[in-house]
Parts: sequence; C-alpha cells; structure tokens
Amino acid sequence: MPILIDLQNVSLQGFDRPLFDDLSLTIQTGDRIGVVGINGAGKSTLLRVISGLQEPDAGALRRAKGVQIGFLEQVPTLPSGTVREALGDGWQVDAALDRLGMFDEVDTQVEHLSGGQLKRVALARIFALSLDVLVLDEPTNHLDLGAIQWLEQQILEFRGAVVLVSHDRFLLDQVTTRMLEIDRGKVFVHAGGYAKLLEAQAIREEQALASEQVRRNLARTELAWLRRGVKARSTKPQARIDAAERLLARRPEALAREGTLDLNITMPRLGTTVIKAHNVSFSYTNDRRVLVDVNLELGPGERVGVVGANGAGKSTLIDLLDQRLVPTSGTVKRGPTVVTSYFEQGNEGYDLNLSVQELVAGPGGKPGSLEDVALMKRFWFTGALTLTKAKDLSGGERRRLQLLLALARRPNVLFLDEPTNDLDLETIRLIEEFLRQWSGTVVVVSHDRTFLSRTTERLLEIHADGTIAEVPGGIDAWILRTNANSSGSSPSREDAFTDANSSASAPRGRQLRDAEKEMTRLERKKRTIGDKILSVSDYREQAKLAEELHSVQMALSAAEERWLALQD
Repeated sequence: MPILIDLQNVSLQGFDRPLFDDLSLTIQTGDRIGVVGINGAGKSTLLRVISGLQEPDAGALRRAKGVQIGFLEQVPTLPSGTVREALGDGWQVDAALDRLGMFDEVDTQVEHLSGGQLKRVALARIFALSLDVLVLDEPTNHLDLGAIQWLEQQILEFRGAVVLVSHDRFLLDQVTTRMLEIDRGKVFVHAGGYAKLLEAQAIREEQALASEQVRRNLARTELAWLRRGVKARSTKPQARIDAAERLLARRPEALAREGTLDLNITMPRLGTTVIKAHNVSFSYTNDRRVLVDVNLELGPGERVGVVGANGAGKSTLIDLLDQRLVPTSGTVKRGPTVVTSYFEQGNEGYDLNLSVQELVAGPGGKPGSLEDVALMKRFWFTGALTLTKAKDLSGGERRRLQLLLALARRPNVLFLDEPTNDLDLETIRLIEEFLRQWSGTVVVVSHDRTFLSRTTERLLEIHADGTIAEVPGGIDAWILRTNANSSGSSPSREDAFTDANSSASAPRGRQLRDAEKEMTRLERKKRTIGDKILSVSDYREQAKLAEELHSVQMALSAAEERWLALQD
C-alpha cells in the first residue's frame, strides 16, 4: 500500500521531560492507528507533529507528494459564517448533519454553537473533504451513541489512513488495525485493536518483573561471591564489589504515576429509600417539554445508565434527580440519609482562579492540611501541582480535580455526567474498579459503551418525545438493537451470501426463498452471539464476539436488501 507519512527517529522534548524519543512510524493507505497514553504523555502533541502543525526536535518526517491531511482538534475551529457556509452543500454533508443531530442548525452562526455542536459540525466537515489522512483527537467527545456508530462507519469506510486518539475502548477495538502506546517517553506499536494492546501490556509488565528479579538475583550472587572470595586474595576487588552494589541498588524504571488512584472513601449509610420521581415533567422557558411523566425509583446500591440522543434531556434528568432543577409538574423525593455528589460535563463547578489545595480545603478550610495533602496525593496531585491554579491545569487534570472534589463530599449517591471525557484510559479503568466495589447508588450518563457495560446493571433510554423507558438487558442489549436497526454496508466476510453466485440465475421464486432462508439463518446467528455477549464478562471475549456480531449484521443487512430488490 502507498506510504503517506513516514516518521524516522522522531523525538520531542516536553516542558520537564521527553514526550517521545526515537519514534519511527510508517502510515500507509488503509491504516487505522489508535494512540493511547496517560494524560500529558504527548498524544495530542504527536498528532500535531503528524499533521505538520508542530516540528519535532529531532528526526525526520516525510509526507508523500500532494498528500492531504485533515486534523480534528479536541476543541476544533471552523470558518466564520453559518454552519451551511462552513460545510457547503451536498447529500453527504446533509446526511452527516442529520445523523449527528445538527441538520436543524444549518443556518446557525458558527460562533453561536456550543462546544458539543462545534465538534459535531467539525466532524461532518472533515469527512466531507477530499483527504488522504484523517488525524482525530478525541472525536467521540460530545457525541451520543448513535453519532458514535456513524463515526465508526465513516472511519471503516474511509479509503485513506486514520490516526486517532480516543478513550473509547469499544471504538478502538472496532476500527483500529494498530495501536500506538506512549509510555514515559517510549513508544510501543502493537498490531490489532485495544484487546491486543491489553495483551501486549500484560506481557510487557510480566517481562519487566521477570527482568528485574533476574537483575537483582545476579547482583546478589555476584556480591556474595566477591565478599566470600576476598579473604583468599591479597588484593581486595573493591571496584567489582562497588559495581555489584550499584547494580543491586539500581531501581527499576519509575512508574508513569506515583502510586495508584485511590478512590476509596467512607460514606454515610443508605436507607431503603433513595430517590423517587413521580409523574415528573419538565419544560424550559420555550415551553418545549423535555421530559414527560417520568416515574423512576432508585434503590440502595443500584447502578443505572442513561442513554439518548444529544438534547434528549439526559443531563436535565440528572439535575432533577439531584434537585438542582424543580419539576414543572410531579415530585422528586429523596431519603433522609441521602448525600449526593455530581460529576458533570462541561462545567467544573469551581473557581478556576483558586489553587488545587485551596479548592480541596474549601471555604473556611486551611489549605495544605495533612489530611488534604494525603487526599490530594491519592488523586496524583503532589508537589508544585497542589499550588497550581485550576485554570492552568490540563483538561485531564481538571477532570481529575473535579472527581476529587465530588468524592471529597463523602456521598452515598453519585451522579456522573459524561465522566470519561478528557480522562485517560488508565484513570477510566480505575474509576470503573472503584464503582464496582463502591456500595453507593450510581447514575451514569455516558456515550462510552465499555464504561456503561462495566459500571451499570440497569439502563434507561430517553426518547425523542420526552418519555423514558427501561432497556431490558442493559447497554449490551441496547447496542445489539441499535446496530440491527442501523443500515450496514456490503459485507466483507463469507457470511454475506450463501451460494449467492449459484442462485443468481435461479428462478425469482427460488431466489426469494433462498434470501428468506439466509435472513432467518443470520437472524438466528445474531441472536446466538447476542446471548453470548450478555453472558460473558471477560472484555477480550466480548470484543471478539462484537467483531463477529458486526460481520453478521452487515451480512444480514445485505441479505435484506437483496430480498427487497427481488420483491420489486
């Protein structure tokens, strides 16, 4: 395949450490490369280098003649004017805007768009352009689940190369052919998707532990031999003894972060009654009813996920349950022992001009107390970072501070509104583990399918008419249903057709019967895989089954189209 971009021995120094060193990477047509690493590792910087917006400190970067690169930043910029003027005309543009929920905003001025709307318009624009390489920085932020499925399909169908940074593990496993991991200035490239990355990380950690044990055993053996032998020698081999002691004293490579994110907190006991919403409806000032006749009861220890299209009222529902909003009609009641905390998107809820330690101390508290220092350390705020003003923190650090402040209230009910935005995968996995062990009640609004699958047991879907319905089977069942309802492209696997060529010349009646049999077979296979996904807890096995399910769904869609064509 044609080489589009070639990086050879590229290095870049960060503010206080190397971001990546001696990186070599070839990007070819058809590549789908996912980039991961902790916040501050240099992921976005690498994307800027690949896009030609930043020069490396060392090494060579070559681009094929005439190659066109599109870069979608985390906070994108668009030309001034209306959305239509920024995007132009064409059915592809209109289809993208419709799927992204932005078709009604074509006459809106770009400067009047919210952050989420800006991201969606920028996505529609970049896929409408004629490009060879797409470089996408957290493209799923501010997208609902339907829009993310559209994005998956666009990436899979794109003819050039795609390089993306994302915390969406489901997306990474669906679309990537290689994973690039930045870890403490080193870069590791793994074939396959996110599941393969996890396998490679586990192997690397095991090898590092084994190598460290071998090193220490060799050093001890050498030192013991030297010390035993010196009495028989006239000349003391001090230089070799010193060398062995240095080898023994040498520490293994420093961790990317000191310690682990410690989210364990004490909380007041929850009674049998937590929160009850009875016949709740809500309208904003324009009289459009966002939520209609909501009846919902949350019990102690429940794990509830909330999904729905952008603007459907997911955040509004949480605001009502947390009593930050008053219902237009109906009532919301909470138990006497309930203490809530809200981890919300797009609004930190704290003074950005205060330092981390001032915010943790709170009004009337003394910044820098021993208790606060211990708490900050558990969330990786140490040293000079504790004195840093919130406005000077990175996006990921702000989100981590926001989580710290939410848990510092010692809640027994947590509302999480898009909690994975701007967090790295390591932090997200630790939050998942915390929620798995935590005994309080959790309500999660998220577009992250993996996060929802691992943290919730009950799923609510908000419909376009403002009503709310339970989704039997949770998020996994919801994914199965929405994938089945979405249109698929031509299948790429053998399940696409059974004896299609041999039956093409058969009588029309027989072709119809064959198509019906094929649809029945694929429907049965889809249900079988769906049942397996719901019964399997291992993420890697889920990823394999999801890939198989995607193939079957594509084949089923093609079979249905063939059946419809024969009916005409």
